[in-house]
Amino acid sequence: MYNKAVEVLSMIEKEGFKAYLVGGYVRDYYMGNNSPDIDICTNAKPKDLISIFKDAILPTDIYGAVTVKYKNIRFEITTFRKELEYVNRRPIKMEYIDNLSLDIERRDFTINSLCMDSKGHIIDLFNGIKDINNKVIKSLGNAKIKFYEDPLRILRAIRFATTLNFNLDKDVIESIKVNKIYLKEISYDRKKLELNKIFASNNIKYGIKLLKDLDLDTYLDIDLSKIKYTTDILGIWAQLNVIDKYPFTKIEKNNIKNISKIVENKTISKYDIYNYGLYSSLVAAEILGINKQVIVKLERNLPINSKKDINITAEELIDIIKKEPGNWLTKLYEDLEYKIVNGKLKNNNHEIIDYIIKNYL
Repeated sequence: MYNKAVEVLSMIEKEGFKAYLVGGYVRDYYMGNNSPDIDICTNAKPKDLISIFKDAILPTDIYGAVTVKYKNIRFEITTFRKELEYVNRRPIKMEYIDNLSLDIERRDFTINSLCMDSKGHIIDLFNGIKDINNKVIKSLGNAKIKFYEDPLRILRAIRFATTLNFNLDKDVIESIKVNKIYLKEISYDRKKLELNKIFASNNIKYGIKLLKDLDLDTYLDIDLSKIKYTTDILGIWAQLNVIDKYPFTKIEKNNIKNISKIVENKTISKYDIYNYGLYSSLVAAEILGINKQVIVKLERNLPINSKKDINITAEELIDIIKKEPGNWLTKLYEDLEYKIVNGKLKNNNHEIIDYIIKNYL
């Protein structure tokens, strides 16, 4: 990825412009960590980038970056800019500039202020390397203003502190306390993206501690007071009871509901595993402190894995009961599932028929 990024920089430079790798990639490169994507900044304007990269996609708003797909890798390229006017703490007016330092100044933290040129030289205009070495999250400029301009930076500060295991600078902490009320004005979608990264971190305990110590859970509408740590993001969300506030996909909602139902029972039965699935059962087991191997063993020994495995057809049931298909059939199947899974009825056609005759006729 790095080599291809350098090629993109060189292509921009050949047209007489400046271009640099910027932000998280350079920070991670310096720290010896892998980074999933690369951002580029340049004094070339979007119209210039379009002429250099024929398949470039122009931004749809003033915050957007030109998207370039080069050798099957997607790069976001932003033009040096200065934000001039804010409404509701969102920039609504900006101008393109030809000054790297001024462009970098509008970013959030010093650790994300590093740039790298096409020769691999790291450019450190705001002591980012010093703060990385000291393992501290410092605001790039006045923290109170930065967090007021965009309160999401509060969660980003927590996220970087969590994932990098850094401390928060005292000015950052004070500014979070002053501006945390504005977290309520951020969309739940944007908040969820940052919280997911905190919840997915191996350092989640530290992240949740920061959220609680700074009383951010109150302004995020989540209750972290009784959280049980899990290695699964949905396992965390299932304990927060926010399914009607935060945005989740249909599959995520279903899994969260299943995990919550199992946890409420405070134990995991064979029927729970059958009914809610192995994934939800394993996540719930982690929350409840139940050995996962026990759950896996129970799942492997289930007599059936779905209603289709029951050794009697719907036609046979209709013929025995002598009724038109209806809700009774669904309830009968549920009864058979429960009895078979719990070992109270063998999955044998003759025994199932005998059970129905004795209990339903």
